[in-house]
Amino acid sequence: MIDRHPSIAPMHPGELLKQDVLPNLDISITEFARRLGLSRQMVYDILNEKKPVSAETAVKLGALLGGDGKLWLNLQRTYDFWKAEQEVDVSNIQSVA
Repeated sequence: MIDRHPSIAPMHPGELLKQDVLPNLDISITEFARRLGLSRQMVYDILNEKKPVSAETAVKLGALLGGDGKLWLNLQRTYDFWKAEQEVDVSNIQSVA
């Protein structure tokens, strides 16, 4: 595993879908959304990294694309945690350790 520089954001699951998954499928985004049971707008928002992949959506992605969906949820969790580390001010919190 290669360590990433801490200032570089991990991949959002929407980026993986947009760059690597959808181009290899022979379906439109509208059809992709229909098969997932999501609105087209929700899919566009995920692809454009405006919305997160929820646990429910991760399960649906796993069912549609193969697997159990943990990949999608783990990508989102890693992205969310990195973003929180960048944005949350913990300077006033004293450690009890």
